[in-house]
Amino acid sequence: MSLFTSEDEAQLQSMLRQLLQSVKEKITGAPSVECAEEILLHLEETDENFHNYEFVKYLRKCINSTVGSVIEEETEKCISAQSQGEVSGYDTLVQHVTKKTRESKEYREMMHALKNVMMVVVESLINKFEEDRMHNKELDSKTKSEHRSCYYTDNCSDSDSSFNQSYTFLSQEQLQLLVERLDLTQPMEVRQEALQTLCFAPPSDILNSETWPNLRKHLTMCLSDPDDAFSEKILRFYAKAFSSSPFNMTRDVYTSLAKHLELYFLSGDYSLRISAGLDLSNPVIDRLLRKVRLLNEYQKEAPSSWIRYPEKYMEEVVDTTFSLFSVVHELTHPASPDFLSPVYFLALLDIKAVWFKKWTHAYYSRAVVLRLLEKKYKSLISAAVQQCVDYFESCKARVNKNCGVSDFSHQYCSDEQNFSYTGQELQYVYFVHSLCLLGRLLIYKQGQNLFPVQLKNKKDRVSITDLLVLFTQLIYYSPSYPKTALAGHTDNYSPASLVMEILQVFCDQTGCAAECLYTGAVIDALLHPVQSILGGTEVCLNCLETTLIDVADILARIAAVDDGLSFLLHGENKKTSKEDGPTAVHVIVQFTKKLLHDDISLLSGSELLPVVKGAFIFVCRQMYRTCEGLQVLIPYGLHESMAEAWKKMSLLSERVPTPVTGVDSISSISLESKNSLLWEETLLDALLNFSATPRGLFLLHSTGAMNDCVSFIVSSLSKKLQANEYEEFGNKVIITQMATTPSGAVALQSSGFIKALVTELWALLECGKDDLRITQPKSTPIDPIDQSCQKSFLSLINLLTYPAVFELLSKQDIPNKPLYSFREVPTDIIDIIDRLVILNSEAKIHSLFSYEQSHIFGLRLLNVLCCELNTLLLLESQYKVSQVLLTAQEENVIEPSEGPGDFIIDALSVERNHILVRINLIGGPRERILPLRVLDKGSNSYPWPMFSSLPLPKCYLAEIPRKGEFRQDKDLDKLLSLLKSPEKQSGWAEICRKQFYKVMKARPDIISGTTMDGDVKNESLSSVQQLGVEMTVRYGKYLNLLKEHAENGLCFVLTNCKKFLKQEQRTVVSSLCCLQEHCPGYDWFASSIFLIMSGDGEKTLMFLKQFSRLLVSAFLWLPRLHISMHLPATTVESGIHPVYFCSTHYIEMLLKAKLPLVFAAFQRSGFTPSQICLQWITQCFWNYMDWREICHYIATCILLGPDYQIYMCISVFKHLQQDILKHTEAQDLQVFLKEDPLHGFRVSDYLEYMESLEAIYRPMLLEDMRNIRVQNT
Repeated sequence: MSLFTSEDEAQLQSMLRQLLQSVKEKITGAPSVECAEEILLHLEETDENFHNYEFVKYLRKCINSTVGSVIEEETEKCISAQSQGEVSGYDTLVQHVTKKTRESKEYREMMHALKNVMMVVVESLINKFEEDRMHNKELDSKTKSEHRSCYYTDNCSDSDSSFNQSYTFLSQEQLQLLVERLDLTQPMEVRQEALQTLCFAPPSDILNSETWPNLRKHLTMCLSDPDDAFSEKILRFYAKAFSSSPFNMTRDVYTSLAKHLELYFLSGDYSLRISAGLDLSNPVIDRLLRKVRLLNEYQKEAPSSWIRYPEKYMEEVVDTTFSLFSVVHELTHPASPDFLSPVYFLALLDIKAVWFKKWTHAYYSRAVVLRLLEKKYKSLISAAVQQCVDYFESCKARVNKNCGVSDFSHQYCSDEQNFSYTGQELQYVYFVHSLCLLGRLLIYKQGQNLFPVQLKNKKDRVSITDLLVLFTQLIYYSPSYPKTALAGHTDNYSPASLVMEILQVFCDQTGCAAECLYTGAVIDALLHPVQSILGGTEVCLNCLETTLIDVADILARIAAVDDGLSFLLHGENKKTSKEDGPTAVHVIVQFTKKLLHDDISLLSGSELLPVVKGAFIFVCRQMYRTCEGLQVLIPYGLHESMAEAWKKMSLLSERVPTPVTGVDSISSISLESKNSLLWEETLLDALLNFSATPRGLFLLHSTGAMNDCVSFIVSSLSKKLQANEYEEFGNKVIITQMATTPSGAVALQSSGFIKALVTELWALLECGKDDLRITQPKSTPIDPIDQSCQKSFLSLINLLTYPAVFELLSKQDIPNKPLYSFREVPTDIIDIIDRLVILNSEAKIHSLFSYEQSHIFGLRLLNVLCCELNTLLLLESQYKVSQVLLTAQEENVIEPSEGPGDFIIDALSVERNHILVRINLIGGPRERILPLRVLDKGSNSYPWPMFSSLPLPKCYLAEIPRKGEFRQDKDLDKLLSLLKSPEKQSGWAEICRKQFYKVMKARPDIISGTTMDGDVKNESLSSVQQLGVEMTVRYGKYLNLLKEHAENGLCFVLTNCKKFLKQEQRTVVSSLCCLQEHCPGYDWFASSIFLIMSGDGEKTLMFLKQFSRLLVSAFLWLPRLHISMHLPATTVESGIHPVYFCSTHYIEMLLKAKLPLVFAAFQRSGFTPSQICLQWITQCFWNYMDWREICHYIATCILLGPDYQIYMCISVFKHLQQDILKHTEAQDLQVFLKEDPLHGFRVSDYLEYMESLEAIYRPMLLEDMRNIRVQNT
């Protein structure tokens, strides 16, 4: 570098010029010198060509030659140190080498030499810049002396940039002089010079001057000048004003241009007709289009700023615009229908009416636009409607004459550049513009108020419904063409696609859709092609398959909204009789079944047939994935048709021949197999969505496709395909529904879902993510369950219902291995119990990297599982959970020199203490006290006593109620006395009596019982039953309902029940564990009756004998129908209890209708009302209600009817509504509903509400409850 020659200096100057020229725009746009320096310093990050600049290459060469050896040497040293463990991490290596290199002697010498060289080069460049600046100044002075006689040659009227021009500031006198010179009486040379001067002045100064009103008049008149160059300069000035001036100034420019165009179209000089077409190469037409284009560009930009100014300014622009576009409709103008009005030119430039969309987007401008349309310019709307009607009638006439489908809409979409339009094409362009404008107008309530409109050739006025029927008919009457014809187009201007866009927007705007779409005429128009095919009439439609796909798309969108679904299911006025004609759902389902059976000859052999099938299946899916929709679809047996089609396709896919090498048919076989696989997956997905509801899941099981559907959804989830929020929550709901049934839980196990869930959980708890480079230690979680594990925790809670736990854990032993490897990952629920819950050995503890966090996770999971009493009894009987926790507490003490030690209060001991109290104490919200799981501030941070042996400390039991409060007499009236309310004593008693007499007189013999007597000596109780007896007796003694030795009486009752229910059970051969047991779980209802009868076994058996003959026994006493001969064989083999597919199904249906916010909260959480209700009902609300309310629940259902079980659950959800919404936001709804009792809930408070539900739903519910004996579809 020491030998720096003049050639080197010139070369470096060239390199610097190249660099500065490339970054000129970035630097000149910087607001300050400091910002410009920042831009240069970060150029490598922002400029993709950074390393291609010659100057950068020069610097790299200098660095390599000077300090390259230093970098290599330091790198080798650092790598050597890293291998010995002294340095770690790539970032540390780079930092170390950089630091050492910058401290080296070679680096300092290089920087000194570079600085000297660059100072010389930069100084030379600065001197050269000064010379160039002086030279340019001389040229500028010459240009000024020639009065700026050079003109712009750019043809675009609005392409000027303020960066490429200089401004001349004019005084008021000079502006006044310009006004005089622009007068039409002045010579052309004078006017041109004045206009040239005007173009160099800042537009804002001119618009803000006193001379602007006069200048505006002159400019408006000059726009009509025959000299193209002269009028072009005025357009340039207008364009510059639009782009650089505020709205309050530019409105005058806009109205000036609009008034000029209006006068031009009204003048005798304008004589264009539609029939003559439009030649864009004509200079006159080209100039006219430029003016309209400038107008339209401003229309689209103005809405972004006019809200900042007075409304009158905006109203002036809108009024001027509408006045221009309605010029053809002025009575004073002798316009013929063939008149080519201004709106045609606007449509050519803005075919989809984007300007109108922007004007109506905000309420501020929309109110003005619609008010002016209503008061002064309704003719614009009439003209748009007339254009749509005329186009539709021409399309319908062509279809009826069986004309070809070629049309000007195809020509408009042509790839060829078009310089002329025929009259037919102009009409089509105006039709598209009108269609888009009307579609936007009808979105708003104020826009709908503009209808009906009167047309010239129509006697009746056109209503909104008439217009939407017309739009809908355009889908199948307008010319259409294969979708491949539009593959290369970004915009599709075919009528069908445009109408689809409009209708799709209507479907999204629920308020508008309710007003417009949900009418019989519109739905009938949509279903017209379908009804024609079903009726066997001649179908005169363009592209039938595409039409059907479009119709299905709109129907699916309608069905996705509650109001739309209700309309499709029940019609406009809730049709109940066939005299009113079939509802839409009847037509849709019948057509879908015909499609599935390939029973439509018009579509046979069509390539799009699978797409048509899938589209209509999706419409049905939108309906049957809701309880209300499924109820209507059940009689059609759609699930059977889908299952039949799926089985048929499965057989065909197995028979696809294996491709042979060298045979030409490989590609066709491959395509055929792909299509078959796609159709098979479509059917599986459709069947899978039946399981979104309890009844639908029951139907899915009857098809035999349960395992394949579960495998399909698990496969989809494993691929981690991107899904929208609605689909994600829907999948969670489906899995939760499946986990509530034995067969569903087994299918989830065999599909690998549980293994994947457990493996993912273990990775989050113990391993962390492998793809994260750890730069700092992981923070200790503050919450008991870390946020990263919360999703897995909730998924396990959703999964582990009692039916699932029984199938997955029944008769399975804990592994309890002597040694656990760190690489040994759990794969099943029993492994989770072993590794996270029951940590009863040092080997298990030492196998956990995060012992405390992982064990707390297991204890929290155990706490939720034990809220389901049957699950608690199973875990206690098989794994002695209570004893394991007591032992752990006993070991968690400080050992003093003498005397008993104190418990160590830590997160684990607090969790264990809470669980021990929960599982050893039965009671409602006012009957037991559960210790908190948080520490208080102060010296006594945990006031709850811990224990390591039973019985529990007395502080956890609430005050024992008085014995008299629960005294039970033999007469039924004593039982009813518990239902008395001070406010409604006589009224409520009268209702109970009337309903009681009604039930007893009816004596529904749907499910008959047998007499309970005989020898029971050979019947013994299982360990689960024995634990249940102990729990019941302990609770009864706490309530002062039972005396000593009550265990014998309860064992006597349960043994008799088991004996005689067994006589009514079927012999079932099944792999399901629950079907191999005579009673999987404990009989909580019989135990409740035993307590109600104050431990009188004989009285309890007598009651159960009479009760078993009532319909209500099927829904209150769940063991009553376990594998019962009173149920169809298919129902028994499913292992699904009627309470699930009947009671909880209707609970979900009523919940959506009566408490939509609560239902939405369940959907959002991925949890289901059916799961928690099944848990409540199974254990008769034990631990959730106080004993008094449990008695009220049982008595209400017995005396008032089994449907009151459903109303009771809806009342509970109504009571919990605010809590449910709050916990949904906190993402712990499942935990809340399972762990927390029903605080403050009283049955008597909701009797009126339940009566109101009875008045609406009783006929439907009781009918379905009676039909469980034949519930095989």
